[in-house]
Amino acid sequence: MAPAAAGLVVIVEDEPAIADIQRLYLAREGYDVVVATTGEDALDLIRQRRPVAVVLDVGLPGIDGVEVLRRLRSDGDDTPVLVVTARDEEVDRVLGLEMGADDYVTKPFSPRELVARVRAVLRRGRRAERTDELSAGTVVMRPDERRVMVDGAEVELTPTEFELLEALLRNPGHVFTRDELLTDVWRYTSAVTTRTVDVHVAQLRAKLGDALAIRTVRGVGYGIDR
Repeated sequence: MAPAAAGLVVIVEDEPAIADIQRLYLAREGYDVVVATTGEDALDLIRQRRPVAVVLDVGLPGIDGVEVLRRLRSDGDDTPVLVVTARDEEVDRVLGLEMGADDYVTKPFSPRELVARVRAVLRRGRRAERTDELSAGTVVMRPDERRVMVDGAEVELTPTEFELLEALLRNPGHVFTRDELLTDVWRYTSAVTTRTVDVHVAQLRAKLGDALAIRTVRGVGYGIDR
């Protein structure tokens, strides 16, 4: 569970029942939550309150979600935005992402997935701010160069193994649940199961050997020590 006062999340949703569920689950994770029901109110709230993230429905009365996103980005506001839509067309997804959305989810979705995606966009945002060298044990990662060294020798990782290792190195001391890793690394695609996470952790351990201890926390997931 996220710590208390994890930050303010603005939900932009004109359907009260959906907004209430989103607010409940995010509040349980320690986030402060406010709801806007129109695009105009959303822009005012975001500009005044400076949230850590925005959950933005596309189908809003008046100014729709895409226009809200366009105005935010044109103002130079880089607040992480998770776009929500009832439509499942590729053009909608691409439009939202090209306009600057950080992630995209289609209704209906589970509240648990929504929370996981909000937490993921916040972690990815922190990663984007820090592109310096990462290290733990005798492992050194240079994210900008997409290179990993063990005891000075370069190790070849697949793109997924690289993303998995980066998530662990960016968050030492944090124990990731398998669902968190599915969201961070695999973007929660339906074809991927928690068993896939276990397999990739095993592959990563095999390539890194004794250079980095990836801990298994039984019943929870994986992490590395600080």
